Amino acid sequence: MSFDNLLLERDGAVAVVTITRPKVLNALNAATIAELDRVFDELAGDAAVRVVVLTGAGEKSFVAGADIGELAAQSPSGGEALARRGQQVFDRIEQLGKPVIAAVNGFALGGGCELAMACTIRIAADTARFGQPEVNLGLLPGYAGTQRLPRLIGRSAAMDLLLTGRMIGADEALRVGLVSRVVPAADLQAEAKRLAGELAAKPPVAMRFIIQTVNAGRDVPFDAGQRLEAALFGVVASTDDMREGTAAFLEKRQARFTGK
Repeated sequence: MSFDNLLLERDGAVAVVTITRPKVLNALNAATIAELDRVFDELAGDAAVRVVVLTGAGEKSFVAGADIGELAAQSPSGGEALARRGQQVFDRIEQLGKPVIAAVNGFALGGGCELAMACTIRIAADTARFGQPEVNLGLLPGYAGTQRLPRLIGRSAAMDLLLTGRMIGADEALRVGLVSRVVPAADLQAEAKRLAGELAAKPPVAMRFIIQTVNAGRDVPFDAGQRLEAALFGVVASTDDMREGTAAFLEKRQARFTGK
């Protein structure tokens, strides 16, 4: 597939998607959202890809936000349609069924922060900056920022960021739970690819069900989440990967998972 605003690279079982609009700090316009939809649709159906790394081109920005020119020209109905479109694409990323690692290399603001939150795991360079500054433009987040941020860091901390529009550094993002690890900027891509390689060696079916149960469990009663977990535990108990994993443990050798 060819893209104007993205670069897709494959390295064995790992795919790297880079947003390539560095002159505008990788801002998300409608065309880039559409290309993200296309690339993740392809990766969802590619059994050879087990893990995806998502990052931004250059050293300054992961994604600095949405295209303000497009936002300024929106009508009420157009604004709602724009938000729903972005939400649908980000939902696709969150529900991909394969780990998506956000390698946040700089500014992750507005739509960029929302994009990172849709990923499974977030790793930040020590120079990264996060925020939802939409309130300063007379707006609110439109790509599920008001929904994912409280679920990730809690209501109080989320309200602070959403209502003030302030930016936070990587260390504070780690402290509040927005990211899972912070590394020196020079090491970010290598660490993301190292983690991706580690996950690519894990059993794909079990990882898919872990992602599914964690995502579903946010929005259902605890008992319903437990029932889903038990049902999927029963499914994985029938897989070749389960038999391989338990046999390898008992035989004290490295497991070789096939995704079956």
